[in-house]
Amino acid sequence: MNLPRTGIGVDVHAFAPEGSDRELWVGGLHWPGERGLDGHSDADVAAHAAADALFSAAGIGGLGTHFGTSEPEWAGASGVVLLAEAARRVRAAGFEIGNVAVQVVGNRPKVEPRRTEVEAALTEAVGAPVSVSATTTDGLGLTGRGEGVAAIATALVAAR
Repeated sequence: MNLPRTGIGVDVHAFAPEGSDRELWVGGLHWPGERGLDGHSDADVAAHAAADALFSAAGIGGLGTHFGTSEPEWAGASGVVLLAEAARRVRAAGFEIGNVAVQVVGNRPKVEPRRTEVEAALTEAVGAPVSVSATTTDGLGLTGRGEGVAAIATALVAAR
């Protein structure tokens, strides 16, 4: 019996130092006028959490296993490129992707006004439905203090 498998992914990035030229990318979208996140790639927390959830569901490691900071070819990579590659690797491991759900946690950027755009970008990368929501932490923790952004994702896959 091929029961569905679920996976969880979490990603957190601090904002780049004030005055940095890093641009903000979240959910495959550029957020002009917003302070960028610091990271090895583009620091797209939504795309990274989604990729991690897919790897977790398939049982084939995690984001660091596949796109580690020790691998220079992924430096500066777009989160949606990583997510598309994660989906390809999950399918190559013998799984079909049912869906992914992502929640962005932070004060900025305000995701809701562009939520459908984010869903479209991530859905295209995964090749399966991706739903997106956003929340704050009411001033608590690093996201509440405005020090960075986090994302939590779940994925559903099934063996072929």
